[in-house]
Amino acid sequence: MGLIGDIGGTNARFALGHIEDGRVWVSSLRILQAADYPTGEDAVRAYLDGLDGHERPRVAVIAAAGPIEHGAVEFTNNTAWRFSEAGLVKAAHLDGARLINDFTAQSLALDHLRAEDWRTVGPVEAAADPDATAAILGPGTGFGCGARIRDGKACATLSGEAGHAAFAPTDELEVEVARRLAQRFGRVSIERILSGPGLATLYETLNAIEGIDTPPLAPNEITHRAIEGDELCRAALSRFCAVLGSVAGDLALAFGARAGVYVTGGIAPVILEFLRASDFRARFEDKGRLSDYVSAIPTRVVVRPDAALVGAASLLGDFEDAAR
Repeated sequence: MGLIGDIGGTNARFALGHIEDGRVWVSSLRILQAADYPTGEDAVRAYLDGLDGHERPRVAVIAAAGPIEHGAVEFTNNTAWRFSEAGLVKAAHLDGARLINDFTAQSLALDHLRAEDWRTVGPVEAAADPDATAAILGPGTGFGCGARIRDGKACATLSGEAGHAAFAPTDELEVEVARRLAQRFGRVSIERILSGPGLATLYETLNAIEGIDTPPLAPNEITHRAIEGDELCRAALSRFCAVLGSVAGDLALAFGARAGVYVTGGIAPVILEFLRASDFRARFEDKGRLSDYVSAIPTRVVVRPDAALVGAASLLGDFEDAAR
C-alpha cells in the first residue's frame, strides 16, 4: 500500500493504492485545489493528515504534469509548486518516493483499463492488438501525451512534452488563427489551442477574426454553452475538436499506435457526444498517403477519472522488489 497522486496545474488528486493478485486498487480519493496550498508538500501533508483510521503509507508514487529531471519536477502550469523525491520523503516521513510524468501514469494505466473504462469515437472498434503500441493524449490545464509501447516481447512507456510542439494549421482559417496567436504569444504550440485556456483563447480569436466583440468566457462556460446550442461557442468547440483530431492522428503516426489512440483528461468525457458529432475522426484519418493506415486505428475517450492514479499505483510493487 502506498500514497499515490496525480497533480496538474489546477487539481491535486491523492489516494491510497495497493496491488492484490495483480489487480490495482485505488481508495480514499481526495481532490485538492492546487491554489489552496502554497506548496505541493503542504497539499501532501493535508491529505495524509486527513487519513483518519488508515495506516499511514510508507512509500509514494506521484504523477506530475511536467518533465521529471533528476527526481524533481517544476510544473509548467503551476509555477508556485515544485516537487522532488527527496523532498517528499522528508515532508511526508516516507521510506521512499518516486515521481513520474502524468502521462507516464496514463500510459501505464492502459494495461489495467477495461472496455467499460472508455467510449469509442468513430466507426472503428477493432480488437486491440496486444503486441502493438497504444498512444494516449489529453487536453486539460495543459496538453500531454504518452505511449505504451509493446512489441510482443516487452513493454515500455514513453512520455514527453508533445503539447509544446508547434501547432500545424490545416486550412485558411487555422492559418489566420495561428498568425494572430503568433502576434500575441510568439511561438504557437499545440497547447495554446488544445487545453482549457487554449479553448478560451480559440473562442476569443475566432470571434475577433469575424469582427465579433464578445466578453471572455471560461472554458467550462464555452463547453456548456456549445452543448446547449450557442453558435459562437459551438464554432469554437467544433474547431477545438477538429484540431484535436488532427493532432491525435499525427501522434498515431509518430508512435505507430496500432492498438489505439486514447483521449483522456477532464475535457473529453464532458464533450463526448459533441466530439463524436464533430470532425474529430475525419481529421484523425485525413493523413494523405497514410490515411488507410490511421483509418484502421480505433480512437477512444477514457471515462475512468482515476486512470492516472491506477497507473501510478501499478508501480508500487517496485518498492517491494527493491527491498528484496
